Amino acid sequence: MTNRTERYARRGDRKRRFDKVGKAALVVAVVGALALIARQQPEEANASALPSGGFSFGLVTVARHLNQRVDALEGELQLAQSQLDRANAIIGFSGRYHIGADIASDVYDVALAEGIEPELGFRLVDVESQFHPRATSSAGAIGLTQIEPGTARYFDKEITREQLYDRRTNLHYGFRHLHSLLEEYHGDVTLALLVYNRGPVTVESMRLLGQDPRNGYEQAVARGYHGKGKID
Repeated sequence: MTNRTERYARRGDRKRRFDKVGKAALVVAVVGALALIARQQPEEANASALPSGGFSFGLVTVARHLNQRVDALEGELQLAQSQLDRANAIIGFSGRYHIGADIASDVYDVALAEGIEPELGFRLVDVESQFHPRATSSAGAIGLTQIEPGTARYFDKEITREQLYDRRTNLHYGFRHLHSLLEEYHGDVTLALLVYNRGPVTVESMRLLGQDPRNGYEQAVARGYHGKGKID
């Protein structure tokens, strides 16, 4: 508990330092613009050959440069905030599932790349393999997402079993498959997860017979989850 509290405190310190840097940068930009205006005024006052609107034109130019600088600074701040949010999310998932930051980073980044909400991606990997990249089921499912080679070949005919043991490769194909199911079943997370686990033939056959295809898998993955599953 003490270590977790210290981590939260350090994260708070980083955010406060980040806010201070952003505010300081804005102040520097404004001060720099005012200095430019101050230098411009005597030059314009002494340049009698210039038209009467010369100072106004100079002020507009400075204002334009200032706006451009503020826009650039806002972009830099947004990027820094995005990076901070990613780091905090990875730290949180790493602590929750007791996994290394390297695995947590891969799951997080690949989920986003494949249009899957990271929360659901972590839940699926936890249930499927407990984050063991070399996990193999008796049915031949492989790796972190326990995807079968036949399913992966639907997306890439050249993929091999050994390639599916690569951590990021496995995540890409597993999450891509989940995303395709969420698309096919119009965002129905429960149904997509059941088909992911039991296969389309079993689930659709049971539905046609009026039977309930639920087997508890969807609850194991999505209990307490209220997201959409995929990122539009």
